[in-house]
Amino acid sequence: MIAADLAIDVKTAALLSTAFAFPYALIQPVLGVTGDFFGRTKLMNACVLVMALASLVCVFATNFTLLVAMRIVAGLVAGGVFPVAMALLGDLVPINQRQVAIARLLGIALTANVLGASIAGVIGDLFGWRGVFGILGTFSLVVAVLAFWALRNTTLAKPPPFSRAAVIANFRGVFADPRAKFCFGAVFFEAIFIHGLFPYVGVLLMSIGETRASIAGLLIACFAIGGILYSIGVPYLVRAIPQGQLMLIGGAIAGVGLALLAAHLSWQVQMAVYGSFGLGFYLLHSCIQVHVTDLSQTARGAAASLHSSSFYLGQAIGPVVYGFGFDHGGPEPTILFGGVVVAGIGLVCSQTLRRRV
Repeated sequence: MIAADLAIDVKTAALLSTAFAFPYALIQPVLGVTGDFFGRTKLMNACVLVMALASLVCVFATNFTLLVAMRIVAGLVAGGVFPVAMALLGDLVPINQRQVAIARLLGIALTANVLGASIAGVIGDLFGWRGVFGILGTFSLVVAVLAFWALRNTTLAKPPPFSRAAVIANFRGVFADPRAKFCFGAVFFEAIFIHGLFPYVGVLLMSIGETRASIAGLLIACFAIGGILYSIGVPYLVRAIPQGQLMLIGGAIAGVGLALLAAHLSWQVQMAVYGSFGLGFYLLHSCIQVHVTDLSQTARGAAASLHSSSFYLGQAIGPVVYGFGFDHGGPEPTILFGGVVVAGIGLVCSQTLRRRV
């Protein structure tokens, strides 16, 4: 829709995902330090407010340059919300209860993803892409005001005094754990080959004759529904299956789900494929997140920000990788290759990520 309205090609319009994700990735270490030393709730409130205003400006964008600029602004502040919340969970929840707590946080976020993806498609069909940004921005502005009011009296432990030496020590402490390189590397490649495909969902649907934006939104919503199912079942899964096996199973399910998308199945069948795809992804991803919150006891904000930075750097690169692959090898082999990589991530993580005693 954006491509048609602004007279650009679809691959250029898909780079709006990169315009959001790339600055999100790069700014993460700064936001992690800000949360560690200056307070997490203040940071979240400010970031939601700026995101809301950036979305509202997009409503009135008359050229692609302004649209890209506002997505960059939104990307710069969006990382001050979910990664900060994950760091807070690390502060407040003991390690043996943390996977369930993270799953609940994911469940809330994924419910929003389901509503956002499905409603955005409907709004797009009814009011165009400007309507999507308008409703998103208005809703976010309301949330920003409510969050400021609700969190104004929240009492947390006083952050340590800021110093450059302390910042450097925090990051060194994170990377001193040998698990760090596997955690950050795994989510980087996850994002390339899983989330990097999402801007092309509509394009892939066109290959089977489906042009409705609402159907693309529905499929992405099904991916999130798979994650919600995981968040509901995780208390039972963690009791019944060792974490290493959960990562192996999650990678296998996500890899097979991704590979099936290369078959250009009907969109009704793809609903089930995207659901299993999401279930496998979040099964693997949330296990990695537990290890991220355990990389440092004193710099969880830094660890969470590096995790998020790695993920969104991969998400920024993903559309470029898929665009190149589609042009030079075709959609089918590119997507199949992605499925193999995702399954391999589950295998590697199951063998390398173990809690320190």
